[in-house]
Amino acid sequence: MTDALWSTWWVWVAGALVLAILEIFAPGYIFLGFALGALAVGILLLNTGLGLSLPLLLLIFAILSLAAWLVMRKLFSLPKGQVTHFDDDIND
Repeated sequence: MTDALWSTWWVWVAGALVLAILEIFAPGYIFLGFALGALAVGILLLNTGLGLSLPLLLLIFAILSLAAWLVMRKLFSLPKGQVTHFDDDIND
């Protein structure tokens, strides 16, 4: 029963939505990579209709989440050698 639940696409899309909402409350691109990974697994299950096992789905989710995190790190990072400096203190 539980394997059938994890093999449905809308469970992964709902999980992606929950993780995206969590990202709003805890910004820093922590949950966004996981949300993108869950969304990609949901789209994969919707398009292919494969009934994959839970360990294989979790492996695909982990790989896609890592890839999303690496892409976001590359896109949202500061240019090489650039460092954020604060010259003024809020208490001055």
